[in-house]
Amino acid sequence: MIKKWIALIPRAFDCIVNRMVLTYRSVSVKEMPVIHGRLKIFGHGRIRIGEGVVINSSLSSNPIGGDHRTLFSIVPGAELTIGDRVGISNSAIVCHQSVTIGNDVVIGGSVKIYDTDFHKLSASRKRVDDREDAVRKPVVIGNGAFIGAHSIILKGVHIGDGAVIGAGSVVTKNVPAGEIWAGNPAVKLRDGNTKQTDEVKDGASN
Repeated sequence: MIKKWIALIPRAFDCIVNRMVLTYRSVSVKEMPVIHGRLKIFGHGRIRIGEGVVINSSLSSNPIGGDHRTLFSIVPGAELTIGDRVGISNSAIVCHQSVTIGNDVVIGGSVKIYDTDFHKLSASRKRVDDREDAVRKPVVIGNGAFIGAHSIILKGVHIGDGAVIGAGSVVTKNVPAGEIWAGNPAVKLRDGNTKQTDEVKDGASN
């Protein structure tokens, strides 16, 4: 019994820290998310979180992507919206303009979502901070989409409702609703209304 109570102490402390972080960053929550570990939030952009959201942010909560905690980096004036019943696992979301995640979305371990290039892409870019000149485009992930572990979603991408992104993919183009995409760069593997092969299922695991 004593060991059980001792084991609860770190969890209780994490819960307190997470509430403090959400409050300090003025995060709007429909319902307090379940957070395993400690969530990191940088910046003072606008964050809205729906109900029934579960966030893994520790090695023990998901060893697949446990090399880092879940991180939200939101610059002032940018907006991150997370819908209802979303699962996020040890992932990083960088928002310099707009990232919208629909309802019932599953984001696997160590996924990266970026709505910015971070810097100019020209070879003539200077070594000084040129983030203000970086291209920024909104990212939208539709309802019921599944993003496999270690995938990277880049600026301007719209992933349709129910789409599946295979593990380790780099998504640079819009993905229509219900389709299954994978690879680097990600390409269409098949329509969602056809039977998946074992290869596709393995590629889309989280």
